[in-house]
Amino acid sequence: MGATAASGFVDVLDAPASASPLAERSLLQGIAKVGNRLIAVGQRGHIVVSDDAGASWKQSAVPVASDLTSVFLVDATNGWAVGHDGVILHTGDGGRTWRLQLDGRRANALLVAAMERKVAAESASEEAKALLAEAKRYRDQGPDKPFLDVWFADASHGYAVGAYNLIFATVDGGRSWEPWFDRTDNPKFFNLHAIRPAAGELFIAGESGLVLKLDAAAQRFRAVATPYAGSFFGVADAGKAVLVFGLRGNVWASSDGGASWTKVDAGLPAAVVAAARTAGGAVLLADAGGRIASSSDDGRTFAKLALEQTAPIAGMADAGAGRLALVGPRGVFMARPR
Repeated sequence: MGATAASGFVDVLDAPASASPLAERSLLQGIAKVGNRLIAVGQRGHIVVSDDAGASWKQSAVPVASDLTSVFLVDATNGWAVGHDGVILHTGDGGRTWRLQLDGRRANALLVAAMERKVAAESASEEAKALLAEAKRYRDQGPDKPFLDVWFADASHGYAVGAYNLIFATVDGGRSWEPWFDRTDNPKFFNLHAIRPAAGELFIAGESGLVLKLDAAAQRFRAVATPYAGSFFGVADAGKAVLVFGLRGNVWASSDGGASWTKVDAGLPAAVVAAARTAGGAVLLADAGGRIASSSDDGRTFAKLALEQTAPIAGMADAGAGRLALVGPRGVFMARPR
């Protein structure tokens, strides 16, 4: 009998998420909406689904017990969730069941193989050799690197981004994933926290003031200079402008594709961690302390919204009918701002 079996330890990548009557009340970190359906994801592989705009929730079957960080839906059928241990999950039935498309073991193998091919093709490149060395280090450390966000343009084309410059792309709905480790202007391997389109461009927000923008022709994410050196946790589409937001209430706006930035006072004192768009087109931002601000002028000015109750927030979605679905350490809760 092996040591793993003898000790009773089962890797979270080899164990399905346990059913729990408290799944909707446990730590949840991401939430997405399409139609009346809401899907929230969080600790130990918990995924909960509501088909009645948050009035009731059911836990989904998930093949891994890894903590999940983000979820994205392209339509009422197809969605993806990502999380720790290099996990990418796909649903083809509106979130009721999920299938594992990638985990840290396979991600590490794909990453090393891709960087080995790059070194073979560019034998004199010191950059290629450095990327291969870093990829091998990730492999040797084990399948522990988390994906932190996921976004799809349609049911075929999407990206997952995460810690230490972890980025993978797919053109076939996740049946195969390709490392883009060498397609970012990120030589220090900063964390990539979020990926979202805004003002007609695709942006990544990351650690230490890092903002990247997709150069579609070159198939590469190029660095965009920003005036802030702290971490950005998200990207929001403000219509005519892109907003990036992060530590200590920092919100910055650009209406020229990132060429210049203006600091925005959203009135949020803590780290800004979540964004959403309402059906009426307003941009909402939330900080970790549970405060929410709204803008209806392309992100130029914000007004704080009053909530009946506040709680720490990790994610947010417009649930319709003037209500918000919020997730955080206490699970999912519904709020009607005033």
